[in-house]
This record gives sequence, C-alpha cells and structure tokens, in this order.
Amino acid sequence: MPRLIPDSMVGRTALVLVAALALSLGAALFVFAGSRSEALAALGGRNAAERVAALVALVEETPPEARRHVLRRMDSTGFRAGWGANPLVGDSEEPFGLAKAVARDLAPALDGRQIRVAMGPPPPGPTQHPQGMGMGGGPGGGPGGGFGLGHGLHGPALRISVRLYDGSWLNVFAPLDLGEPLWGLRFLGPVVAALLAVTLAALWAVRRATRPFATFAAAAERLGLEITAPPVPETGPREVRKAAHAFNVMQGRIRRFVDDRTQMLAAISHDLRTPITRLKLRAEFIDDEDERTRLLADLDEMERMIAATLSFAKDDALREDRRPVDVAALVQGLAEDLGGSYDGPDRLVIEARPTALKRAIANLIENAVKYGGSARCRLEAQIGQTVLTVEDDGPGIPEAEFERVFAPFVRLEASRNRDTGGTGLGLAVARAAIRAHGGDVVLSNRPEGGLTVTAQIPNAPIIPAANA
Repeated sequence: MPRLIPDSMVGRTALVLVAALALSLGAALFVFAGSRSEALAALGGRNAAERVAALVALVEETPPEARRHVLRRMDSTGFRAGWGANPLVGDSEEPFGLAKAVARDLAPALDGRQIRVAMGPPPPGPTQHPQGMGMGGGPGGGPGGGFGLGHGLHGPALRISVRLYDGSWLNVFAPLDLGEPLWGLRFLGPVVAALLAVTLAALWAVRRATRPFATFAAAAERLGLEITAPPVPETGPREVRKAAHAFNVMQGRIRRFVDDRTQMLAAISHDLRTPITRLKLRAEFIDDEDERTRLLADLDEMERMIAATLSFAKDDALREDRRPVDVAALVQGLAEDLGGSYDGPDRLVIEARPTALKRAIANLIENAVKYGGSARCRLEAQIGQTVLTVEDDGPGIPEAEFERVFAPFVRLEASRNRDTGGTGLGLAVARAAIRAHGGDVVLSNRPEGGLTVTAQIPNAPIIPAANA
C-alpha cells in the first residue's frame, strides 16, 4: 500500500478527492439503479393492470368460439394471455410487494371477480392442451389453464389470473421491462468521462492550492543562502497572505539580528583598537628586547583576530551579486601563488560570487600548505556541479574532529603556535562561502596519509540573487 500512495501532497490530496468522488458516485449509481428498477417495475405493473382490466371486459363480451382469435391478437413479447379452466396462479401463492400493488389496482376495475397475482415465471405445463385447446383455447384441465408459456424466460414477471363470470380463468404472463442495465458501456462511458474530467480539474485545483508551499520552500532555501533576499509576495488567499506576512516578518527580524550583531562587533573592534594601539606605544618603552618583542607579537595577533572576526561577522563578500567566474583560472592562480599544484581544465566558467569564492578557495589551499606541507588541487566538472579537491601530506585529522574544525576559532593542538598565524576561521569562512553558493565542504583522510578537502559548488545558482 505505501508504494501505491503518491509521495507529493498534490498526488495524495488528488487521490483522496478522486477516491471520495468515485465512492460517492458509485453509491449514488447503486441507489439510482435500485430506484430505477423499482420505478420501472411499478410502471410495468400499472400498465399490466390496465391491460388486464381491459382484456377481461373484452373477453367476457367475446363469444367463447372467438376468444382464441382475440387473445392471439393481443399477444406480444411483454404480454401473453391464455384462457382455460385452471388458474395460472396457485391458490396458496400470497401476493406481496409489486404483486400486491397490482392486485390492489385491479380490484376496483374487476369488482366481484376473483383475482390472483404473483411474481415469477409460470409453472411448467404442456405447450398444447390435451383437448387441443392450447394458447387461447377454451376451457380445459391443463395446469396452466390453456397457457403453456414461460420456458426459457428470465427476469421478474407478473403472473395474473382472473376468474371470469362463467367460471373460466383468464391467465396473463407479463414480463417486466426494467430497461438496459446501468453497468454497460453506453451508460458507464459518460460517467467515466465525467470522472476523468473531475479528476483533471481536481489535480489542477490541488496543484494551484499547494503552489504556495513550493514558494515558501524556495523562500526558506533562499533565506538560508542570502539574508538580503527579497520578501515573499503577500498575495493569494487570506491564509497564504497571512503565512507570507509571518515569513517576511521573521526574515526581517533575522536580518536585523544579523545587522545588530555585525554593528556590535564593529563597535567592539573599533573600541579595542585604541587600547591595543596604546599598549603598543607603551611596549616600545620596555627595556627588555625579548619581552618587548613577545608583547608586540601578542598585540599583533590580537589585531589579526579582531580583523578576522569582523570580516567573518560582516561577510560582505557573500552579499555581492553572482556573475560568470572562470573557476579554473581562479584555482590555478591561487595554487601558484600559495605554493600548491593544479590539475584540471584550463577553463571552467560557473555563476558565482567572485570575492567569496576566491576567499574560500584561498583558505582551503592555505590550510593545506600550512598544516599539511603541500596542496594538490584537482578541479572536475561533473553533472550539475563543480568539484574541487585539495589534498595534503600532513598528519590528517581524527574523524571525530571533522565537524568541529569548521566551527569559528577552533584550532587543533597541532596548529596552536604563533608561526602559523591562524585564527581558527579559515575553514569556517570557506564552508560558509561554499554553502552560500548552494554547495558544501567535507573532509576525509587519505589512506596513505594526509587530508582531503572536497568542495562541491553548483554550476548555477539555486536561487537568483536578490538584485540579479
């Protein structure tokens, strides 16, 4: 059953609507078929009662020797009449349902005559009366009263016996015409066509009703990539407008929170530079040259950390527009400048933010050179994405630390020295920039030793830039 249920909300909603419609339509057809059969049976019973009343009067006015000819002229597929000494309906057969209604209709017209009405085929009897008076013959002793029909007939039928004034019986066998069955192609064809039309209309309506969900999903994904994305249009039904307004309010609050954090860090950075500058001036008056050198180095490191923190918080590069960038030339140039090697195509153009992408790739190569001793860069164009791998020959990183090293200001013990000059923001900045392009950065250890950093960059932006 789970495999038969659609995975999308459009498919599931349409399935429920169509299934409910089919069930309700089937129930309505079932009720209609029953009511139709009852109505046709009642109509056939009234027609049979009217014809029997008229036939009784005609037979009683007709001489016995002419009755056979008259009854033969009255025969039809839906109405057969016979005349004989015995009734077609037995004395023990009690009328019920339609038979009782027909007997009630005949009683006023045939006042004083004995009337028997039953449902079902006639009892088996000879097709020819022993005395030679078969269908429409005179009085005889046959069980069918001169009525030898009924063999091979199917479906509901009325059997009516009326005792005439001379003691003989007029027997009528009237099959009921209930019309064509509703389950044939002639009737079901238009029903199926109507059901198909309703299904298509339901699919269109459900798809249109669920379209805002796709809009919200795209807006949420876009918000994760760029905080300055334009607001969601507040159009459509009231519920959709309300949800869009709530989303826009949330986006505005997040943007204000980020801006407030950036302004706070900028203020802290500005305020800290003044005392650091004063400390540098005072350090110049320290007589011990070694102590003075160490203190100035610490102050320089504090300035670098403050500058890197401010740059990471502001992230101005991620706010730039996307434009075509030759990522092959970019990687090759950075690898040559930073002491790495390059393996890949001579030209590979993708849509990207140039400054952010350059900073991310430079950080990856710098980390490999500083902590791994080398940086072998390999660029590949795959289906839908560009993959950059940077390998080094260092000691690698324990798998338990793979995610922790992407956190800001996290440095492993091997890198905690002033020679590297690291602040613990290189990988964090690189992953943030690549993720802002819709990709990601992952780590893995090489079997022969060293670390492999893989950056996956989509060839085209997932969501267009706000002012693109």
